[in-house]
Amino acid sequence: MKKRRISKAIKIGGVTVGGGASIVVQSMTKTDTRDVMSTIRQIQELEECGCELIRVAVPDDEAAQSLPAIKKNIAIPLIADIHFDYRLALAALTAGVDGLRLNPGNITQPDKVSTIVRAAMERDVPIRIGVNAGSLPKTVNPKLNTAQQMVAIAMQQIRFLEELDFSLIKVSLKAFDVPTTIEAYRNIASKIPYPLHLGITEAGPPRSGIIRSVAGISTLLYAGIGDTIRVSLSSHPREEVFSAYEILKSLDLRQHGPALVTCPSCGRAEVDIISLAAEVEEKLKYIDKPIKVAVMGCEVNGPGEARDADIGIACGKGKAVLFKRGEKIGVVEEGNFIGVLMKEIEDFIIG
Repeated sequence: MKKRRISKAIKIGGVTVGGGASIVVQSMTKTDTRDVMSTIRQIQELEECGCELIRVAVPDDEAAQSLPAIKKNIAIPLIADIHFDYRLALAALTAGVDGLRLNPGNITQPDKVSTIVRAAMERDVPIRIGVNAGSLPKTVNPKLNTAQQMVAIAMQQIRFLEELDFSLIKVSLKAFDVPTTIEAYRNIASKIPYPLHLGITEAGPPRSGIIRSVAGISTLLYAGIGDTIRVSLSSHPREEVFSAYEILKSLDLRQHGPALVTCPSCGRAEVDIISLAAEVEEKLKYIDKPIKVAVMGCEVNGPGEARDADIGIACGKGKAVLFKRGEKIGVVEEGNFIGVLMKEIEDFIIG
């Protein structure tokens, strides 16, 4: 893995982004921001599974007026997503948000951007320049390919903010097309000192969206690029957070929650390892301590993988061998697989 690009550190609320800090996991609510209680409940659900920054849509003044109540009832920094109307950004700042996301393709008038920047500067609130391939301004050079156009509009906006002596900047360049996204981030990474937020926009439903996101985000992280990530999925945002942490764990960039090793099952398996693994995965979702758990289904790789885990179970016909840090600690009857395994995991975490 390439050495990580060190960017300028900025603070979004109490969370440090860039400057060598841990890569931050963020998500976006799927609720109507005007529905304050539903939005608060969803953010609190995301906090429980490890979300560290949350973005909410602010499509109108009613949504902007909901922000103080939302912020008061959550524990993580709140970012307002602003499009088209610069007055909504000003209202969000007045409401006390911790960050803004502006799309330079949708707010193009320099005087309006300047007004937002001055208000953000007064409050030390960072701005993410969020470029999307699907909403590039018409002024961009059509002779450039899409990735180059994305970089060009980002650089134009960055220079404009810098001319206003504003440097609390984060940048994203997202497309649905993975090669385009990778090209854009690689292009801009050496040009600017600011932290980069990674994602594949409109990635899709979980099955395909996770794959597209892993292909793009992991490629960039392995190249040392990225300070925050979001896995954009057409599903409950919990799945975005779980998927983001799995990406980081798979690259040894962060340890958050269990790492689950399971065999894919085959004709050698003498138990329903697929159902067993799914049940264990569901029970592990809200454990935030790093622990390696193995659920294996046959005698070929099962004992070795189970021994290699902190807690592992190697299943056979009607029985399973239970391991703890490489040592066999017991034999479990089939009806007790889940109960005994989870009890050992809980005891291990407690210490």
